[in-house]
Parts: sequence; structure tokens; C-alpha cells
Amino acid sequence: MEWASMHNALCSRRRFLAGTSLAGAAGVAAGLGMGGEFSELMNTVIPAAAAATMGAPGGTPQSDSIDYLDPADNLYAFGKVWGTYGDEPVCTSWHGIMAAVIDNKQMRPLFGYTGFGYGQCKITEKGHLRIRANEGNFFTDLATGEILETWKNPYTDETVEVFQFMNDRVRGELNFDMPVFQHGTDKDIPTLMNEATARQRPDGSIPFILPFEEYGSKVMFAWDYAHEYTNPVTPEGWPKASTGPVVNPSEHFVFYIPKAELEDRILPTARFHAGFTRISPFWPWMKMGGSGFEHGKLLGRSFSFKEYTSGFGNMPPKLLAYVEKKYPEYLEAPDDWDDGAPKETWAAYAERVPPENPDYERPAR
Repeated sequence: MEWASMHNALCSRRRFLAGTSLAGAAGVAAGLGMGGEFSELMNTVIPAAAAATMGAPGGTPQSDSIDYLDPADNLYAFGKVWGTYGDEPVCTSWHGIMAAVIDNKQMRPLFGYTGFGYGQCKITEKGHLRIRANEGNFFTDLATGEILETWKNPYTDETVEVFQFMNDRVRGELNFDMPVFQHGTDKDIPTLMNEATARQRPDGSIPFILPFEEYGSKVMFAWDYAHEYTNPVTPEGWPKASTGPVVNPSEHFVFYIPKAELEDRILPTARFHAGFTRISPFWPWMKMGGSGFEHGKLLGRSFSFKEYTSGFGNMPPKLLAYVEKKYPEYLEAPDDWDDGAPKETWAAYAERVPPENPDYERPAR
């Protein structure tokens, strides 16, 4: 799942903020009372009656084992989808395509997108959800499916080096409040997870309640976030890699889980299949800055899945072979429950790729 999107999951390339709650991950800060535009965005208290139906035809699943309107049970269900409560991590994977949208021109497919997560979770003594994982994200040739290390940009005619996003420190803890994400600078407005379905209590807090719905033998839920923050890949430092002073990526998931597996507390994990959509500026490694096309958008769509609950059968064969050769350590189980320092992609690029402008001084962080 594009975990650190689920996959690309909840931590991966993202930092968390959680009301007064999300402990552990780098950049965690306290308080949902952000003031200004953010507080205005959340200033409507959702009536209790609305919370009873989840606002969807299927309604909230009723179960003797899981109360989906209880944040503790909702967290438990989310962790069972995201990873496993078993003794060994579980592998999830995703693959799809990315295409360019420029002005009113026809969308143009550019490359494939694939990745994996290898993760595990546990419920703490406080009832919080603790997670740990490794993940990798790659781009592929549309015709062959081979993982790209270089790519010829059809808009600039330049061959560029592909930036592969690897993260072996997916770590964090979620509590009973809905998290918000803080990227860019401390002046940027944080992003509330699942803004469309989040429910504010009268005291201003927002509980961790994902919108699970039941349809026949399946339980479904949607998960979204839409960011807007200062671009760490600045035009001054990376004039070709930067698309401007602000970036606004968003990611959108829909999950389908077997109800019997999710609600059986004896099972440590539950299979899922998901759809993923991403809308964002062009990746920095594409070098679209100054091309005249830098204000276009990149649309991604992919399958995400956890069909096999042990081993690496969920990974497409070419992805597994590449990771075994280039990054075998990422297929080893994480061995600590420490806090990690996940970074979103633009921040990771700015940290790992030297500025194009030799006179540029990186801002202190």
C-alpha cells in the first residue's frame, strides 16, 4: 500500500503528529489546537447521530468481537490490516503506473510504480498501536516491467537518475486520536488524516475512527490525506529538481478485507486488496524544474495487496529479485520497537541529493 501511505502505509515517508498522543516517531508534536486555518477547518462538531452510520449505504459493521466506533477496536482492526500481530512480519506489496497531466492535454503514461512493506505491529499496555517495518519504492519501465535506475524524460529529452526511496526506519505509535501530519516547516498547516470522515468531539478532539463499512462478506474502508507544504527541494538549491516553493501531494486508498478474518481475534492478520490513487507535483528526480512543464501533475494508480500472510509471495517476481540483489537487508525482520525518523519523499531527496547550486546553503532543520 504505498505504506508510509499504508505503504507507502501510515508512517513510511511521513511524520506524525497526534493531538496529545502520537509518541515515538520523529517530529511528533503535541496538540490539535493549531489555530488559524487549521482550526477553522475543524470547527464543526459532528452530531453523534451522524457517527452511527458512517454516512454510507453499508453502514458500520456490527460485530461481537469488534466495535468499529470504539477507537481502541478501530486501531486494532487497522493494525491487523496494515501488518500483523504475529511473531514474524508480513509482506505487503503494490504496483501500478504514473502518468503526466499538463494543462488540458491528454494524460501521458510515463513509468510504472512498485514497492513493498515488511512490517509488524503490537498493541501496547495503553492500548495504543505500535508499528515497525521496512519499505522500498521503485519505478519501472512500462514495456518490460524492469526496475528503472535511469529514465529518459520525454519532456526535456534528458536522461536522469531515478531516486529509489528506501526506508528501514518505519516506526511509530498511534493512540486513540486521529493523527495529523506535519511536513515542510513549522509554519505550514498540518494535514488531518481522513478529513472527510473525521468526527470532532465537543471538546475539540478527534477520535481515531476509520470509516469501516460492511458489504456482504467484506469490510471496506477509505483512507485519504491531502498535503500542502513548503517544498524542501527549493528552487534556489535545486532549480531543475524543484517544481516550485510549495508541493501538494495527496494519496487516496480504498481497502477490501474479508470480514471473517478481520473479526477473528485468533488470527494475527487479515488479507486485504486495495486501490490506490496519488496526485502530486512531478517527482524531484524527474528534473522538470524550468522546463516549462513544471506546473503539471503526476497521477498514480496502483493495486495494493496482502494475499499471502507469510513469506514474500506478495511481491512481483521482478521486484523480489531486484530487492534480493540490491537491498537484501530490507527483507530481514526489524529487530527493535524504537522510534523511527520517517521522511516524506521531497525531504528525503533534499537530504540525500546534493544541491544543484554549489553556493546554496541548506536551511537548518
